Amino acid sequence: MRGQEISALTQALEILTGEVKGKSDSANERALLQQPGQWKKLGVRKSVTTDITASFLQLSSSATARNLAKNFLQRSQSGVTDAARKDKVLALLKTEGQRLSSVALSTLAMKVSADPFLKVKKLIQQLIERLLAEAAAEATKKGFCDNELSKARKDRDFRFAEVKKLSSDIRSLEAKKVELETELEELAESLKDLEANLAEATKIRGEEKDENVQTMKDARQGLTALTQAINILKIFYKQSAKAKVLLQASPLEEDDPGAAKGAYKGNQGASKAILGLLEVIQSDFQRTLSTTEQAEKKAQAEFIEFDRTSKMDIGSKQTKTELDTEDLSSTEINLEKSMKDLQDNMDAVDQATEELEELKPMCIDSGMSYEERVEKREEEIAALKKAVCMLDGEGVEPDCPV
Repeated sequence: MRGQEISALTQALEILTGEVKGKSDSANERALLQQPGQWKKLGVRKSVTTDITASFLQLSSSATARNLAKNFLQRSQSGVTDAARKDKVLALLKTEGQRLSSVALSTLAMKVSADPFLKVKKLIQQLIERLLAEAAAEATKKGFCDNELSKARKDRDFRFAEVKKLSSDIRSLEAKKVELETELEELAESLKDLEANLAEATKIRGEEKDENVQTMKDARQGLTALTQAINILKIFYKQSAKAKVLLQASPLEEDDPGAAKGAYKGNQGASKAILGLLEVIQSDFQRTLSTTEQAEKKAQAEFIEFDRTSKMDIGSKQTKTELDTEDLSSTEINLEKSMKDLQDNMDAVDQATEELEELKPMCIDSGMSYEERVEKREEEIAALKKAVCMLDGEGVEPDCPV
């Protein structure tokens, strides 16, 4: 517009200097003249106005170059009708509405086409104000959304990290619980076997000891009796071997030629065999007594060792059972607490997710980012301001280019 304006001014000045100036000098002697050097104050290039001596402004005027340009612009637009300006604005709104996919501009274009010229500018101004208000509101909403989304995401991520940690802890606690329960079952079975084995061994040892004691008792008694019998026989045969005959031969001996002659000294030959057998039996008694005594001592020592080892093992497993039972109870308590904490954190994750879902329509699912919406709104406002300037036939809008 500014380029077209300068072009129009240049053409007008050429006409004025080439065709009007001479006639103005002769026909309008009372016209106020301006020296060429005064154009510098109006911001017009001297090269364009070197030969210009007439002006439409008085020397005492305080108007600025902007006012001068606006006056020329108003004169250049004086031939444009309101309907034409409205058509240009309508075309602009339709074009920009399609380019920006702007519902606001397209809707306004429909209203502009239906409303009279005098309402068009007002409608555009109202839409500009509405867009500016939306921009301010969205900036406030963006701050709110950024803050709430950040809080919800941080809470969700923190809670989810806690859920993962608690899930890992729970798996460890459950594995430990199973391990402790299995170990307690094994300890109980082992204790049952140890106690049963110890009881059985104690019973067998008692029976064995009773048998050994009885055997040794019988052996001692038999040895004592046998020794006594041997001594009796030995004394007898020893003394009988010394026997002598003091009487004369009997008449019976004379009638029996096969009868023994002299004093009877016992069956010394048979006594040796009998005493030898008895001595073997005596040695058997002695060997039985010695062997049984040694076996009893060894069995008793081994039983004492077995009893001590078994009781130590039983005591150790009982202590381990008590510790595992306490550990299992503590594990179950921690597992229950972790399960509750897990549920609480899962509820918190769900709540944070619900908050994000609630914020999503307002803060996320808008079809474009905040920056894209700001850029689009700025382009919409720029298009509307351009439309206002196109409607500004009087040049009263301060923001319109000259």
